[in-house]
Formats: sequence, structure tokens, C-alpha cells
Amino acid sequence: MRYLFYMGHPAHFHLFKNIILNLKDKGHEVRLLIKKKDILEELLQRMGWEYTNINPKGRADNKISIAWNLLKRDLEMFRIARRFKPNAMMGTSAEISHTGTLLGIPSIVFDEDDADAIPLFSKLAHPLATRILAPRCTRMGKWEKKKSGYEGYHELAYLHPDYFTPDASVISELKPEEKYFVIRFSRLGAHHDSGVTGISDELALKICEILRPHGRIFISSERDLGPALEPYRIKLNPLSIHHVLYYAQLVICDSQTMSAEAGVLGTPFIRYNDFVDRLSYLEELEKTYGLGFGIKPPNDEQLLNKVSELASAEGMKEEWQKRRNKMLAEKIDLVQFATQVILETSKK
Repeated sequence: MRYLFYMGHPAHFHLFKNIILNLKDKGHEVRLLIKKKDILEELLQRMGWEYTNINPKGRADNKISIAWNLLKRDLEMFRIARRFKPNAMMGTSAEISHTGTLLGIPSIVFDEDDADAIPLFSKLAHPLATRILAPRCTRMGKWEKKKSGYEGYHELAYLHPDYFTPDASVISELKPEEKYFVIRFSRLGAHHDSGVTGISDELALKICEILRPHGRIFISSERDLGPALEPYRIKLNPLSIHHVLYYAQLVICDSQTMSAEAGVLGTPFIRYNDFVDRLSYLEELEKTYGLGFGIKPPNDEQLLNKVSELASAEGMKEEWQKRRNKMLAEKIDLVQFATQVILETSKK
């Protein structure tokens, strides 16, 4: 059978990587379409995978341009899918469900966010999707009946111990045996990020002042950094970032994905943005399994106090690995589950 995957973010490469490999191992043909975003193309190139970029001009910054680009991607995906004739289409985007409906091809939208937290995306993507593959804890509202719910998170499709083995030698230049901290800045520029705030440069400098006496500091950032923060920027093979997260003492970020990645790896994280209390899967990681902490702006002092508390804590990594093991024991193999859902949904 033939399958079409669409990726619009580097996180989607990681989410789909092992599922695609699993399908290829079973003898199926896979076609990859992408939207240019950060290091996504570099990740695919390092894997040696062929792909087609259906949005070569990159992101748009206003609603009219976003809508126009969406229409252009719909048309380009329609053109490619009509020729390729996939048995099913997978992605995390509205384009997948639009094109699938027009061509009579089943579409599976992978979604980790609650529908009420990202209402515009939900209204665009979910009504026409054949199935929505999402963690069981998520709220899908009127589209709940379409949900193929599972015990797990997107991040376990690539960071479960069955698929990821931390290796200190991969990041030997960072001296992972020494204590270090990771700060992550997201661009927060997606349509659903409108009005969402995160960690400012000023606040980041205060965080660095607290962390500096306790270990080294590495910054991973999707946005430009001020001159005082730029020296902390980490420069390495993008495929190595999860090894960096695993060996970190603490991860502080305004990114949903990297918070969850740290959590499923058993690395303590502090998440600071306006999505706190709005996303079920992160609430579960934080409150059910105790793998991280969510703090909502503008509570800067609360954030700084929590950073100070965790930076000086002893034995934290060992405790977090115990919490991680409890979480893993209650979750499924998402790669095998997703593969089965795809095969069952395929148009014969």
C-alpha cells in the first residue's frame, strides 16, 4: 500500500519517523510532504529521506497570508495526492483532512492538544478527518467520536526506551558528565499562539544568574537572542537534542513539545507560558506523574523561586527516573498502535 505523510514542524519528523520506518519494513511505500519550518529539512536530509516542500517560501505572519498559504498548500497537496493515490494520508494539519475528503482518501490527524485550546485548528482540521489519533486524556469536544485514544503522548513515539537510547558519547563535546541546565525559547508565532507569552530575554537573564553557580547553561532557541544570551546558544547536530535533554539537570522552557520531551525522558522541567492549565497531556505529565511544573505568566517571581529550588536540589534526577518508570509502565507502544490504526483505516 501507499501512504502519504505531511510534516509542518521538526517535532512531526520525530513523531512520524518510527511509524514510517515501521510501514516501510512491512513493505509499504511512503511519500513525504513538508512545510518549511526551522530545522525540519535538515533532519530529513540527515536521514537521507526524499521529500517535497509544498510551502517553499516559509511561514506567513498575518491572517490573510496564513489563509492564502493554506489554500496553496491544499492545492499542491491535492495535485500530488491525486497522482500518488495513497491508501491513507497522515499529518497534524488541516490540509490532510481537506485533501483526503476531496479525493475520497482516509485521513488521520495526529493531535496532542485539546480542541478547546486550539479552536481554529480544530474547526479547520477535525470536521473532515476520518480519524483523530490523540492521547486518551485529551478533550476533543464534538469530535470525540472520531478520536482513537491511547494511553501515551506523541513524544513516546520516539523517546520511549524501545526507540531511544541516551548516549553520552553523542554529545561528548558538551561534557554531559558535568552538571548543566537547558533553557528553551519557542518562537510562539503559530496562529494558536496569538496573545501567548513566554520567557523574555530579561527574565532569561535572571534565570541564568540563578543557574550559573550550580552548573553550565545551554540555550536552545527558535527566535533571535539578545547579545547577553547569544553566548549560551547551543550549536550541535539537531538529531542530538534529545541526548542533551536526557543528561540535563533541569529544562526551563516556554515550549510545549520540549517540556513534554524532557518529561518523558525523566528530566525535570519547568514550563512557563499561557498554555499552562489548558493542555491535558502536559497537565497529566505534571500533576499525575510529577515530572514537571507549569507556571503561568506573569508570575515571574514564582518561576524564579522554582528555578532556585530545583537548581540546588540533590538526588532529583534519580527521583525523576522513578517517576518516569511509573509513567512508562502505564503507557502503550504508540508506534505499533499508530501503525495498526493506519492499516485499519487504509482505503483498500
